[in-house]
Amino acid sequence: MNPLSAVYGRAATLRRSWYAKRPHAQRRLDRPVISVGNLAVGGSGKTPVVASIAKLLLENGHRPAILSRGYARRRDSDGVVVVSDGVRIVAPVEASGDESQMLARALSGVPVLVCADRYLAGRLAETHFGATVHLLDDGFQHVQLARSIDLLIVAPGDLVDRVLPSGRLREPIDAARAADAVLVPGSKDEAARVSDALGARAVFQLVNRYDAVKALAPNERTPHEMRAVAVAGIAKPERFFAAAREQGFDVAQEMAFPDHHWFTSTDLESIARRAASANANLVITTEKDAMRVGARPGWYALPMHVAIEPAAAFVDWLMTRVPTPPAAGRVRED
Repeated sequence: MNPLSAVYGRAATLRRSWYAKRPHAQRRLDRPVISVGNLAVGGSGKTPVVASIAKLLLENGHRPAILSRGYARRRDSDGVVVVSDGVRIVAPVEASGDESQMLARALSGVPVLVCADRYLAGRLAETHFGATVHLLDDGFQHVQLARSIDLLIVAPGDLVDRVLPSGRLREPIDAARAADAVLVPGSKDEAARVSDALGARAVFQLVNRYDAVKALAPNERTPHEMRAVAVAGIAKPERFFAAAREQGFDVAQEMAFPDHHWFTSTDLESIARRAASANANLVITTEKDAMRVGARPGWYALPMHVAIEPAAAFVDWLMTRVPTPPAAGRVRED
């Protein structure tokens, strides 16, 4: 192992161990906290998992709130940014970050709050929005906040990866044993392999599903022809390109940008030229990228959601660990 990776991994292990031995040092919210996180940097699909669990909690009588760090915001803030109050979007993508904006637009009835101090955001969600449970987006390493349930996404490739900087892992793979359940993107066999390798207490499978493309500009019809330029500013863009082809698109050009990339006018002009030269009648992108592109004619987002399988078993597992929601508190209007 790279010496820097060894030092990084040792520091991450000591940090987790320090908090595990001193639970009194963790800050605690009044309502349960469900953390969704991962070990590898970027591209694990945490945001769709958070959305899926938020919907599940709503269906079971909870009033969930999502607490996010708001990674890659253009406008940073020391305080809490309320992205959505559960009814309205009240902060632009520049102040929220693309993933928080995507969650806010997708989830009616779920407040989304952004702050580096997730405890502060959680207190506001409880007192102002009557949250009965919190979803901590990208929270596995945020050990200074106590949580009731730790859900960890582990891809099969993570089992043989290395710690930063020589690999993509934020912590050694053994840290996965601290999770209450492991979520594996892949087949049933891959989920079983991860389960065996980690000795996980509970393992569930993540299955990606796609809906029909949605126009980014209002009142724009979906074209009948499927020749497209595919644009992705995400980690592991090759997965999106493959998914676009699987959905029947004739992808004439692939254009990859860095994760969370803010598209410039030069970028957009280059994409338009590529589409014209390839005789493509549309540009398709991810829902996350669509947050940063805006209402642009000729652009379409390919919606993706995640199913957690087996569904009934996961619902039973989760709801037996989250207390029955108390009578809904009054939501403040000010």
